[in-house]
Amino acid sequence: MKTTAIINKKVIKAVETSMRIEDCRFDASKKTKAQAKTLMEQQCVQVSVPESDIYLPGRPQRIETMSASFDLSARIFLLSHMRAYTSLAGHILGSHPQINGYYEMHLSYEDAAALDRQLEAFRQDEVLKPGSRYLFDKLLHNDYVLKPERLGAAELKILVALAEPAHTIRSIVHLFRQKPDPDLYASPVEAARYYVERVRAIADFCRTADRPYFYFDAELWQRAPERLLPRLTAWLQLEPTLSERYAVFGQTGKARRGDSSTRLRSGRIDRTRSDYSEVAIPEDVLEGAREVYRECRAQMIAGAADSVCLEETTRNC
Repeated sequence: MKTTAIINKKVIKAVETSMRIEDCRFDASKKTKAQAKTLMEQQCVQVSVPESDIYLPGRPQRIETMSASFDLSARIFLLSHMRAYTSLAGHILGSHPQINGYYEMHLSYEDAAALDRQLEAFRQDEVLKPGSRYLFDKLLHNDYVLKPERLGAAELKILVALAEPAHTIRSIVHLFRQKPDPDLYASPVEAARYYVERVRAIADFCRTADRPYFYFDAELWQRAPERLLPRLTAWLQLEPTLSERYAVFGQTGKARRGDSSTRLRSGRIDRTRSDYSEVAIPEDVLEGAREVYRECRAQMIAGAADSVCLEETTRNC
């Protein structure tokens, strides 16, 4: 029986990084294996080798590569924070035929080599889409840094999103209180501290970044995707338009890959708003977070190349 496991074992162990060999036989020659490995090690194309071209003697090998339009330096980065609908965002973006990636990769981008590391890490678990253009990642923690000015001539599309603090902080606390071991963010005070520090860090990025960015209120993913998706589509220069329906992927719901709830596995936007009203946040803590949110959000909108907000859609929200 011809299975992926047999392909990996009998043809080339490195299949998992960057190539597929379709309908492989068990008796592939050493020469064929060497050719396949050489192609894989180039690390620049997705390869599909038909069985007839590999195994029938006297026939030239036919290679089908992914579209030459795919630029390995083209990236989409979403700067946001925990519990800001970023898993939903990743799945909607990652379901588009021109975008690869949908989960948080936990990487910093402080030099051009980071883009190669990102691509290599992605290929460990996923396959690049034929004809695709972008690789996506989201940065939700101050431990992971984006330095656009150090990424060379890379084509970058930067998205920035905030969610209002009360619901966000309660959601963080609710999430971490469900974990088997006590966690710092199960405390409303500590969850609020994370939120404030993260929002300030994103605001600092927006003030100093040498690349344009697109700002949107994160709640739009759930409350008004019909307003957000066309604008994102235009900003990212995508075709077709981003859809409210999305795919469920191999890493969906896994630890450290984003939202693990059953809602995400539905394949479409659930507009039901979760209720975390049982989580009490000290009033002074909440008011401090609200003040930071208002100030930083206004700064981000003012500096954005384009923006979409919960209020009536205008250039400056």
